[in-house]
Amino acid sequence: MAKNEILSEIKKAEGSAKSMVDEAIEAKNRRISEARAEAREILKQAEIDAHKAAQDSFKEGEKKILEERDKIINDGEKNALAMSQKAQANIDKSVNYLVQEFERAVLNE
Repeated sequence: MAKNEILSEIKKAEGSAKSMVDEAIEAKNRRISEARAEAREILKQAEIDAHKAAQDSFKEGEKKILEERDKIINDGEKNALAMSQKAQANIDKSVNYLVQEFERAVLNE
């Protein structure tokens, strides 16, 4: 092979190598860009999921609080009714006692 041919082949090889390196760099940059975009999407979805989980947790907590409140109110109403009935029974006993004492006082005079 002649010197010119060898130099020509070397230049072709260098050009081919440079082209391959350039393509590899472009592919690397493209993959990095795609990975960053995918990471942004994953973070965005994670934020959405976290927000939804927080809302669900809040709603569940609120539901439990309302159930507990209703239980407390119902228990309070039952207790108030029982106390009212007991008080009414005591009133009836008190009235009967007072009437008996009054009658005894009137009859003894």
